[in-house]
Amino acid sequence: MSHIRTARWCDWTLEELLAAKGATRVSLVVPARNEAGTVGDVVGRVRDRLVDTVSLVDEIVVIDSDSTDATYEVAASAGAVVHRAAEIRPDLGAHPGKGEAMWKSLFVATGDLIVFMDADLTDWDTHFVPGLLGPLLTWPEVQLVKGFYERPGEQGPLDGGRVTELVARPLLALHYPRLADVVQPLAGEWAVRRSWFSTLSVPTGYGVDVAALIDTLALHDEKGIAQVDLGTRSHGHQALLDLGAMAVQVAAAILRRTTMDAGVTGDDAGVLLRQFRQGLVPSDRVVPVLERPGAENYL
Repeated sequence: MSHIRTARWCDWTLEELLAAKGATRVSLVVPARNEAGTVGDVVGRVRDRLVDTVSLVDEIVVIDSDSTDATYEVAASAGAVVHRAAEIRPDLGAHPGKGEAMWKSLFVATGDLIVFMDADLTDWDTHFVPGLLGPLLTWPEVQLVKGFYERPGEQGPLDGGRVTELVARPLLALHYPRLADVVQPLAGEWAVRRSWFSTLSVPTGYGVDVAALIDTLALHDEKGIAQVDLGTRSHGHQALLDLGAMAVQVAAAILRRTTMDAGVTGDDAGVLLRQFRQGLVPSDRVVPVLERPGAENYL
């Protein structure tokens, strides 16, 4: 039976995490586009409590994805190192979107562990960061940690997660039942080992969060994934009609991973990849799984 290891943010004290951190370097990466109204608070509060007061986070990096407002200036004033996505490795071209911002952070962030947080948070606290770091610092087998939380909206507690509940979780339950108990597969608050994230094929848009989750399952099984209850999280909600593009990108990222090569779909892809690593199947059977060529990917 599937089981994703689950914890609460308060399961570790800051003292325990600092002791476990040792010489490990931690980067907080905040992808942002036109979030001048909130990004300063996100950066400033984390910097005050987790960089200046205690040294749990070593750097805060904001990746500005083609903002037309003052996102860059506000983030820099709050104490972040800010980079424009289009100016990071311009030789690779520009593919605007959340995935591009997160993937390109690998060229400018220096952490061994990378914590991602959205820039539009309005009801949150800095315990999100140590909560996400807990499993990576204390459970060596874990490669990726997803946050989950209550996301209240105008019509109730689930109103803030419409694409999650109507698209992502149903598709995962059908095609990747071992991920069915992941509460927030689209959570923008998650953490990952740099060594693992740098090997992934990353969709340039909103599919990045769920794609990383599926690909981690494929090579590391459930033991490579953990989730942490972070409490309550709120941000600005998009109108229902505006969620269509997000839903398409999320569905595309999931469905493209169910069609790897002849006869290999869904969770079977993980079996194939493990057999390849053990030398049991030739590389020409696995190339479609590892490379996933296409316009949405960099690899």
